Amino acid sequence: MPADGFGPHSDDPVSYQRYFTRIANPGPTGLFSFAFSTFLWSFYLVHTRGIQSANVMVAVGLFVGGLVQFLAGMWEFPRGNVFGATMFSMYGAFYFSYALILWPNAGVRTGFASASEFNNAVGLYYIVWAIITFLFMFTVLRRNISFISLFFFWFLTYVMLAVSQWTTRSSSALADAGGAFGFITALIALYIGTSQLIRSELAWGFGMPTGHIGERAGSRAGPGAGAAGGGAGRV
Repeated sequence: MPADGFGPHSDDPVSYQRYFTRIANPGPTGLFSFAFSTFLWSFYLVHTRGIQSANVMVAVGLFVGGLVQFLAGMWEFPRGNVFGATMFSMYGAFYFSYALILWPNAGVRTGFASASEFNNAVGLYYIVWAIITFLFMFTVLRRNISFISLFFFWFLTYVMLAVSQWTTRSSSALADAGGAFGFITALIALYIGTSQLIRSELAWGFGMPTGHIGERAGSRAGPGAGAAGGGAGRV
């Protein structure tokens, strides 16, 4: 039976498990690695303390946002959590690929004939990720307000960064806007991850609300509904 409170009808799309497994909930791991990478990246986007280069993101993208998040996605598969597996795997791949774009030795930037061509290519790169993020948001529209907010602001981050690559007049302002939306996204991810961590470890006598939409865990009959019902009150 699925873990208590984390059945397939849970309003939490990255923590439910459809099948019995001894694998612990990988949701907090994936969300914290995503939040850490996004938070730090946003600092670089707005040039905090005069930093003009985001080369530190090569290491962060490869190991924190990339490897750790990708592993969280792989751990979601045995739990039967298709959404969590897809989300963490895809955004882990995003940070892997972004790290390679920034890595000078990878030769991505030097492979273009001009800086303008490179900027156009990166803009398209961001737009495709914006589309993927919109689809993730569409998937959770009837489940959880926190996740809707997470994907909405992450979508705006990609859009702002894409447009900043295609214009010279207000490129800096648009990149700053992307960084601001990135900060909001990271804070939401930290909140959700902390909520899941507390709920998984039963650390407090009450949970941090994430804004469920529709039926709570265990409110419908089906495989694992009975086991999930015990955690229905903890949101």
